[in-house]
Amino acid sequence: MSEHRRRPTVVVDDVHVDYRVYASGKRATQERKLLRRGPNLRRARVVHALRGVSFTAHEGDSIGVVGHNGSGKSTLLRAVAGLSVPTRGAVYADGHPALLGVNAALINDLSGERNVILGGLAMGLTPEEIRERYDSIVEFAGIGDSIDLPMATYSAGMGARLRFAIAAAATHRVLLIDEALAVGDAAFRRRSEERIRELRDQAGTVFLVSHSMGTVRETCNRGLWIDHGELRADGPVDEVVDAYEASVR
Repeated sequence: MSEHRRRPTVVVDDVHVDYRVYASGKRATQERKLLRRGPNLRRARVVHALRGVSFTAHEGDSIGVVGHNGSGKSTLLRAVAGLSVPTRGAVYADGHPALLGVNAALINDLSGERNVILGGLAMGLTPEEIRERYDSIVEFAGIGDSIDLPMATYSAGMGARLRFAIAAAATHRVLLIDEALAVGDAAFRRRSEERIRELRDQAGTVFLVSHSMGTVRETCNRGLWIDHGELRADGPVDEVVDAYEASVR
């Protein structure tokens, strides 16, 4: 389907995101802290995480977001998900974008089984849909008998795989994935890439942040290159990744 006939799902319009941080690198989470007298006030500074980013995502887009560490990739996903409020500009989205690992609000003290139910409900699935998809979620996550143990006993990779499996069990208009594919073996990455393509084929939109350029090329049809908070390139994934890799070299 040509781009002009596909429905927009996300519009990012001249978005700026600024953070106030202290010299230690910690964000200032309360404005009143910045108003106190003393040395902390002198050490506070503003970090421009995003600088005037604009683009439109459409149905069927699978968008790889690339850039160096600290370039603003994760901030962009949080802005699209509504978790970071733009300092300037606006984000418009069709439905409620799901940021993997955030919308699936899992609880460490509960077993993996209970968290599948809790996460499925958070993803908008009905109890019946969760029961129907439970076995496939557990199989997708690849955590075996650990599904009966508290999530507090899981490694970071096991927890991330379970979150992805829960999120992937629902059909999303907009799904945002931040480095989740880096936590599993080749079989898990293959399953994840196949699921992303299925979501894209179902007229959804997927954003993927990854440092694996191979995964981005295999999974995505479009690329965004974020550099120091600015959008350096937006276009076919191979062209964007080639430009990014050339800059790194």
